[in-house]
Parts: sequence; structure tokens; C-alpha cells
Amino acid sequence: MTNVYDYAQNNRDRFLQQLIELVRIPSVGTDPARRADTLRAAEWIADDMRRIGLNNVAILPTEGNPAVYADWLEAGDQAPTVLIYAHYDVQPAELSDGWDSDPFEPTERNGVLYGRGIADDKSNVIITLKAAESLLASEEGCPVNLKFLFEGEEEGGSPNLPGFIRDYKDRLQADMAIIADGGLEKPDEPMIIYAMRGIVAFEVRITGPITDLHSGVHGGSVHNPAQVIAEMVAKLHNEDGSIAVPGFYDDVENLDDAERAEVQKSDMSQQEWDQNVGAPKDWGEPGYSLAERTGSRPTLEINGIYGGYIGDGFKTVIPSKAMAKISCRLVANQKPDKIYEMVTSYIRQIAPPTVHVEFQKHGDGAPIRVPLDSPIVQALSRAFKLHWTQEAAYKRTGGSIPIVAVLQDELNLPCVPLGFSLADSGIHGPNENYHVDMFHKGVDTTIRFLQEIAAASS
Repeated sequence: MTNVYDYAQNNRDRFLQQLIELVRIPSVGTDPARRADTLRAAEWIADDMRRIGLNNVAILPTEGNPAVYADWLEAGDQAPTVLIYAHYDVQPAELSDGWDSDPFEPTERNGVLYGRGIADDKSNVIITLKAAESLLASEEGCPVNLKFLFEGEEEGGSPNLPGFIRDYKDRLQADMAIIADGGLEKPDEPMIIYAMRGIVAFEVRITGPITDLHSGVHGGSVHNPAQVIAEMVAKLHNEDGSIAVPGFYDDVENLDDAERAEVQKSDMSQQEWDQNVGAPKDWGEPGYSLAERTGSRPTLEINGIYGGYIGDGFKTVIPSKAMAKISCRLVANQKPDKIYEMVTSYIRQIAPPTVHVEFQKHGDGAPIRVPLDSPIVQALSRAFKLHWTQEAAYKRTGGSIPIVAVLQDELNLPCVPLGFSLADSGIHGPNENYHVDMFHKGVDTTIRFLQEIAAASS
């Protein structure tokens, strides 16, 4: 038997080829026409789990696409049990979307592989499996008990995963969870995400007349729903960029000086912001840095607004309805249900009596935060320091992974995201990509992370 890192090094080409094989399977989880391909991806993963020596491998049904489960519980009762989550479904992709090559035939150019799902999230599926394989095949052995849960509906909002976790609560019990979904901002700067914002998303629907009206015949007698939605949306923020909804900030947990200083380390420069965003000037809640506003402060964003005729040419109508799609990103201590009621009540309050107002909620997820001194965070910090020869930055991220809150609520697990895609990986867009050297670095770092988890508990 060989050293674990020698094993990973000796098999790196095969590991990469397996990633390519999985990316070739177009497992677009939201497309019924790709249902067979999605099942094929689940079967491919299950076969590899069996091959590397995992036990109790199962493709478990849900009302949608199945989840893939496996475990290895032979490290002993005293060893910690780590649940590893990732997803094998991907976003839709067609060559005509702007891809330079077939999205489901991975192509390498200058050390970068291009293909749909290669960054989100199939690289993380393979990295975690190959880290486990390397440990199981090595002379050191695997020092922790492992449980794997790979889902096939993340890109559709994980509609069946909360119920699945409740149904399989006993099987999924663990001491901590690695959320293998995410990435880094820069290739040479390790980063630990210890907090993620929550989310609540909904639509506001405004209706006035029973049908679209001729603006010449009825103009001046009807309150235009498109005008109403614009006026209402404008009242959701103050002129300085803060949120105008009364009580919105009441439960926000403010950072202490030490944590605020840590967050500032990950702040992007104005030049980086200009390059990444391209807007004339940044905007938002006053008194906070870009890093704070995008990770540790709550937001309310208008994701879409619609009303009236928007086709080619011109149509002089008063629309009968208008709509806005709104999402709120939440931070620690804020409750999605409470914020939803607060914002919708305020919208009803500012709505004029000339229209009807309805809401449709689309989903939510609670914010999460893992203490910086928790064993799982410190284990990852040591793993990065050993394999990247520098300290990791600690970051609160503005994004949301609803499953993290579900795992914390249902299983009481501390969770840490882990991924090795980069800011320029083009996730969800054409030419999604993954740096080959980050893939190999990811396998080694994950091996060390699991070893450090074991060391911390011994």
C-alpha cells in the first residue's frame, strides 16, 4: 500500500478522466426530456462508490430525481462521522447559448476544462469521492466515518430534499457536514466560508381593470398597474440605499470589531469591483464596506419587474396587471417567515386603494453561521495552511444554499462549504469551466481536511 498523497498523485490522470466522463452525462435535472440522463448520472456515481469500497450504496427515490447515498463507517465509534453533500444535476446548456464547444463534451484549453456542470457541481462530487478513495486505498487508511449524500434537484431549488432528509434522518446522522458546493475567489488565496445569508423570494402581483384597456379611451380614469408597481418598488428603499421596510433591520446581528476586521480582509478593491461589475458606481447601505454589504448585511432586491406591452413596435394600452419579483437575503437571527410577513405587510400598507395586491411565495432558507473556533472550521483552516502554505481568509458569503439550513435544523450539524471553482468559472453561463490544477489541489486539500477533522477529535 502507498501513502495517501502518493496514491492521489499516481492516479490524478484517472481521477480527471472520471470527471470528464461524468460531465459528458447531460444530467439537466429540471428538464423532463433529460430524465434518463439524470438517472444515468446517479447510476454512474453509485457504481463508482461501490468500486472504491463504500458500503450501503443506494439510489434513493424522491418525488423528483433520486438522491445517491453511500457510507463507510469502519473508522470506529470514537472517530467522528462526516456527512458530505454535493449535487449531480446541472443547468441546461446548448451550443447555441454562446458556448465555444459542445457543453457536454469537455474540452481542455490552456489547462482549463470547459463543460456544463464541471464547476457546479460535478468537480466537487468527484473530488470528494477521490479523496475518500485515496484514503481507503492508502496505508494510513481513512480516519473518519463517511456518509455521502448527492442530490439531483439542487438546480431546481431542492424541492424534495427537506422532506427526504426528514425521512432519512436516522441514516444521515453525523457529527458535521461538508457542503461540497462552492468555490474560491482567487486560485492562490484559500478562503473559508463560515456564514451564508438566508433567502426569502416572492412575487407581488398588482391588478386593476379586468382587461388591458385602450389608453385613449380610458387614460385618465384608471390607475395604471405598471405605474403602481413602479411607485411601490421605489418605496422599498431609502435614497441612501438602506431598506425602508419598518423593522427590517431589528433582528440583525452586528459584527463585533474582531469579526468585522476579519471580514474586511476579503474586501475587494474598487478596481476589482469595477472589473467584475462594470456599473458606474457602487451603491448600497451606507456605513459598510463592499464585503460587509455583500455578505454580512441583509438586502432586498428587485429581481424582475413586468407590466404592459414589451414586444416590438408599440401598443397603446393600459395594462390590467403588473408584477415584481423580489428576494431578500437575510443574515444571522433574521427569520424568513418574519421578514416575508414584514415586507408583504408594508407593501399592502403602501398600495393605493385603486388596485388589488396578491403575493406568491417562491421559497426560503434560513441564514447560517458556524463559529470561527468550531472544530470543523479550524480543521479546514489547518488543511489550507498545510497545503497552500498560507492562512485562509474567513468570509461571509452573500449567496444561499438552503440545504445548509435544513441540515442544521433537522440534524443539528455544523456545516462548512468546500469547493475549488473560481470566480471566473462561468457557473450557469456559457463556457462554464474548471482549472485542472485546482481539481488536483482540491483532492489533496480534501484528504487533509478529513485527516485534520480526525486529529481534532482524538
